[in-house]
Amino acid sequence: MMENKLLAEFAELVRSGQTKPFTGPLKAGVDLGTANIVLAVVDSHNQPVAGMTTPSKVVKDGIVVDYVGAVHAVRAMKNTLEQKLGVELTKAATAIPPGIIEGNIRCIANCVAGADFEVTNIIDEPTAAATVLGIRDGAVVDVGGGTTGISILHDGEVIFTADEATGGTHMSLVLAGYHGIDFDAAEQMKLDPAQEADVFPVIKPVAEKMASIVGRFISGHPVSDIYVVGGACCFTQFEDVFEKQLHIPVWKPNDCLFVTPLGIAMNG
Repeated sequence: MMENKLLAEFAELVRSGQTKPFTGPLKAGVDLGTANIVLAVVDSHNQPVAGMTTPSKVVKDGIVVDYVGAVHAVRAMKNTLEQKLGVELTKAATAIPPGIIEGNIRCIANCVAGADFEVTNIIDEPTAAATVLGIRDGAVVDVGGGTTGISILHDGEVIFTADEATGGTHMSLVLAGYHGIDFDAAEQMKLDPAQEADVFPVIKPVAEKMASIVGRFISGHPVSDIYVVGGACCFTQFEDVFEKQLHIPVWKPNDCLFVTPLGIAMNG
């Protein structure tokens, strides 16, 4: 486990609903995820100031399927944080899974703009995560609800990005089929840490598939370390599956669900 102080501070702000004192301009980041939308706010020194998350089904496999719902959700979060901070949030960055088509990129940006933000940057999700973790070399794998994305960095430069539609949603589908329950019940079971011992053996083949996807992506690239982030990698045994299959050291930070949103704001 990699301990990251900024990440821990941001996660606590999200969970507590509190804000930190600040001076100067603020930067915001909007992460339109498959399972959650996260709004992160940092100051000009990239110190976390506020954050908020809300469950959402407006995105599927990196594609916005409910534009109006996405705009309403982001605007509601924006208004809530503005009231807490006492200032208007005018500018925001957002992020995309690597490799999606131009039309989908525009749609994601339009959702953020529709919520009364000026979109200042659009960044690949794994690249945003690398900003938080301070990674200059290695592969950053963002395992989200709908997709598994990767950015490979060398000397601080992104030399390769890719994405494939396998994520936490597929874990829940496998769990639902195994137990004969509906998707929402499977999702709740998956998210309950107390049930991990029963859940992970069932969804382990999905994690192994994710590892094989990453193995294919890094083939031909000299990758010495892999860093996994995203809500779907929160299982305690997740990185072990990757290490056994890829034979490369795999690192997972604390509060891995919030790495990418914080990185998006930092790139605002």
